[in-house]
Amino acid sequence: MVLTRSDRHLWRLAWPLMLTNLTVPLLGLVDTAVLGHLDDPQYLGAVAVGANLFSILYWTFGFMRMGTTGLAAQAYGRQDQVGQAALLLRSLLLAIAVGLTLIALQGPLITTGLGLMNPGPDVAALAAEYAAIRIWSAPAVLCQYTLVGWLIGCQLPRGPMVMLIAANSVNILLDVLFVTVLGWNSRGVAMATITAEYFATALGLWLVWQRLPDHRASLKTLLGQLEDYLALIRVNRYLMVRTICLLLALAFFTAQGARQGEVILAANAVLLTFLLVISAGLDGFANAAEALVGQAVGHRSHARFLVACRTAARWSLIGAVIFTALFVLGGHWLIGLLTSIEEVRATARDYLPWLWLLPMAAVWGYLFDGIFIGATRTQDMQNTMLFSSLGVFLPVWWLTTSWGNHGLWFALIALMLARAGSMGAVFLVRTRSGSWF
Repeated sequence: MVLTRSDRHLWRLAWPLMLTNLTVPLLGLVDTAVLGHLDDPQYLGAVAVGANLFSILYWTFGFMRMGTTGLAAQAYGRQDQVGQAALLLRSLLLAIAVGLTLIALQGPLITTGLGLMNPGPDVAALAAEYAAIRIWSAPAVLCQYTLVGWLIGCQLPRGPMVMLIAANSVNILLDVLFVTVLGWNSRGVAMATITAEYFATALGLWLVWQRLPDHRASLKTLLGQLEDYLALIRVNRYLMVRTICLLLALAFFTAQGARQGEVILAANAVLLTFLLVISAGLDGFANAAEALVGQAVGHRSHARFLVACRTAARWSLIGAVIFTALFVLGGHWLIGLLTSIEEVRATARDYLPWLWLLPMAAVWGYLFDGIFIGATRTQDMQNTMLFSSLGVFLPVWWLTTSWGNHGLWFALIALMLARAGSMGAVFLVRTRSGSWF
């Protein structure tokens, strides 16, 4: 295949982001590996519960990365150096404010989260101790989201990769020191994680400082006025609703699987792990599309916009085909890698054909997310997700409850296809009317 200039540009942005996405689970894997060799399994259970709580909490605020990316890419496309610097400063201040608010509300947040997860009393006590330490990383994590979003939007994709490699390296070293050497158990894992988060944030700030464009704006100009922050909040508000809807749909999927027994729950968890792999791989192209589409919108170039969309769509589709072939040809082997329990293996294999459909069903949602984020059409993202989750996913699940777990998987596929269809329709309308600009 002969790569065009636009293909090479996309890949220059996409490959560091793919690597970054694929290595995200390493923080949790390192924690699990260190605690998994202790005599008492309660420490591992406590960190698993606590880490899951923070994954949900921080993922809810993932909109801070997406919103910053689109706005930064548009400022980059306009060659607005003051706008790039101002956006970064305002987004960081917003991230710090939200992070400090989470710390202030840690009592009810931790109590409610652990109450919903309902672990045993011993594990709950250790998980509460872990969470009370880990919550102090909130400002650092949200600042990281902002820094990563800004770096992607300004087409500096290696920055996020360097930040994550640094965070993993520090986390590994401190896990060994705090847990294995000093014997701090789950408390040590929490301390290692927040230290790694703040180190990665400091590194991200340094990387951004080295790459900030030259400008002669005053601090007052960079700080802006209340309306500037309200505009940021409006963009992020729609993304937050969209993210919460997606989280609730996935949580509902897990809960309904749990109602069908532990084996079904475990089998679904194994198959959903592959959905995370699909997301990590295909999101690299979507993240690159965010930067290229945002640049085109900022430059007000319809031609560049279409080239960015076509290039991202082509490579996203190729990636989905590769994932499909991998799951069709190696699905049984991959399931065996994740679990040695034969009953879970057999059950997962029964539902494996649904995994074959996932890449082609999910790819369009990832692609359109990238396009809509780059163009900061976040209200469209919210509305299409509300339609897909409330208007399609839940009704389809209700109508197919007699199918058991097959009906649950059918509803999940329907959710993804509804996102593809609704976002595709909005894309066509906006493209024909020229309202992206």
